[in-house]
Amino acid sequence: MPTVRVDTGLEALVERHRLLAAPCALATIVATAGSTYRKAGARMLIEADGRITGLLSGGCLEQDLRERTRVVLDTQLAAVVEYDMRSIDDVIFGIGAGCEGAMRILVEPAPRGGAAATALEHASLLTRSGHGAALAVVHEGPVTMLGTRVWPAPGAVPLEPALESCCAEVVATETSQSLRFQDEHGPIEAWIQYLAPPPRVLVCGAGPDAEPLVTLLGTLGFPVTVVDHRPAYASQARFPRASVVLGPAAALARDVDLRGFVAAVVMSHHLASDAHYLRALAASPICYVGLLGPRPRRERLLGELGAAGGALAPRLRGPVGLDIGAVTPEAIALAIAAEIHAFAAGHSGGPYTRPRLTS
Repeated sequence: MPTVRVDTGLEALVERHRLLAAPCALATIVATAGSTYRKAGARMLIEADGRITGLLSGGCLEQDLRERTRVVLDTQLAAVVEYDMRSIDDVIFGIGAGCEGAMRILVEPAPRGGAAATALEHASLLTRSGHGAALAVVHEGPVTMLGTRVWPAPGAVPLEPALESCCAEVVATETSQSLRFQDEHGPIEAWIQYLAPPPRVLVCGAGPDAEPLVTLLGTLGFPVTVVDHRPAYASQARFPRASVVLGPAAALARDVDLRGFVAAVVMSHHLASDAHYLRALAASPICYVGLLGPRPRRERLLGELGAAGGALAPRLRGPVGLDIGAVTPEAIALAIAAEIHAFAAGHSGGPYTRPRLTS
């Protein structure tokens, strides 16, 4: 399965930023130690009126960050903020977060068309089109150098050679890392974050019960393509956040490039169409194939597919979705989306067993 990113907080920030006319700032965690609510690479958009998009803690640091953001917006200069909650003194004298961890955060101006906003927008475009990208956040050095940059950079926007080299390595290895180097200005330190594409999902069948599923996947920030052979169903107006393809089920592999999808859900409620979809998906590299309907229907379809059914069976989830007792279309959509999210994140979808990091 291709490397994917289920944390689509970046897309939520970009979507909110597009709506803003007033000044705002971008806060990015660049380093942590101990137990913290979020880790390096988590971001939050802070607007001039105090509204926030995203979280860096469970709510215990945000008010302090709002106050510090006022200075950043007044001066239009980035600032580094550090919180250390590992000492009992924090409960008495500090903000009382109780996370028992430390974090370093860069707060930078993010005006429309500015460097930070452009970097986030370009990174989102790259990853949603299926490419990896790197965000370099310089958090130590001259104040004029502090801030967020993207690689590959848009147009002819140059990066410092050391940053560019490290970003290329981060994308090639798909591994985030810290970078410290020396230039004519002195020591520079940056957090270089690898951004994988979000999980792309193919929904085969655009009936009424596909609408809540596509809506929920869109809310998660997963790019969705919907296909159907019925013009009344394959309507962009019904799926405004998805790509919609109208075409016969037998032409799925011709009409849609099946490479790059993490998951596919077959839910046309039309036996012959489902068989065509499953045959194409059996020959595809998609690792998760969900089939709506009861087990006898699944077995009948696999039997009709013959050898293709045998090749598909290890990847087939049917009935699709986690067992949450779903009955309504909305609950069924929740069960399917949850199972896809768990699969993309490399989790089983069972009970949460690891200790949670709380603040």
